[in-house]
Amino acid sequence: MKVMEILFSLPVIIFVIVFVLSGIKIIDQYERGVILTLGSFSGVINPGLRIVLPIIQRLIKVDMRIKTSDIPQQEVITKDNVPVGINAVVYFQVEKPEDAVLKIQDYAYAITQYAQTALRDVIGGVELDTLLTEREKLADEIKAIVDKETNDWGINVTAIKMQDIELPADMKRVMAKQAEAERERRATIIRAEGEMKASENLKKAMENMSESGAISLRTLQTIEATTANPANTVVFALPTEVMAGFKNLLKK
Repeated sequence: MKVMEILFSLPVIIFVIVFVLSGIKIIDQYERGVILTLGSFSGVINPGLRIVLPIIQRLIKVDMRIKTSDIPQQEVITKDNVPVGINAVVYFQVEKPEDAVLKIQDYAYAITQYAQTALRDVIGGVELDTLLTEREKLADEIKAIVDKETNDWGINVTAIKMQDIELPADMKRVMAKQAEAERERRATIIRAEGEMKASENLKKAMENMSESGAISLRTLQTIEATTANPANTVVFALPTEVMAGFKNLLKK
């Protein structure tokens, strides 16, 4: 009789053990657990080994780490009517797990959609030059718009980064020509500055040689070198500076 009672009670014991074990939950360090008791929010539990009442309570784990969400390439018309393709990345983190669960169905998808809209609005209000030169500033502006909206969802948008800005092919050719023209202009300026400095150095050298009489010696050396062959006849027109140099030599 006792054996029969034990056999009949064995399934009950197994059921109780399984029931109790099913209520044991492990929450990792980077997670928080949102508890719903009979469908109603009853609290947030911290990492560790926790007991949840099966059937009566439901545990929803929320990842508290920073996540990324890609914004697919968007075709946007700038203020000066230039079509550009832009893609970006949103970095966000859950700060209030209860709000992220109770106030929004899929917060990651919602953030991506809202960021797309904000990106179109902001980029559509600026010109192409502003977009290319102030990319970080515009990204911060988009972040502020998205962060303000998602704050009620318990989400903190930490950053938005614009990755690629694709221009039309004809616009790329025009910009390449402008860049080449700018490089040529700078090279011309550098050459002109170099020639100016060289001419100033030559002028100073000429003045020093004229004052010291060295120009006359240099002229004599040139004459000697060119008249080494007696068959050659060389006619020199001596400038006044050379004559002045000879006079300086005679005075010395």
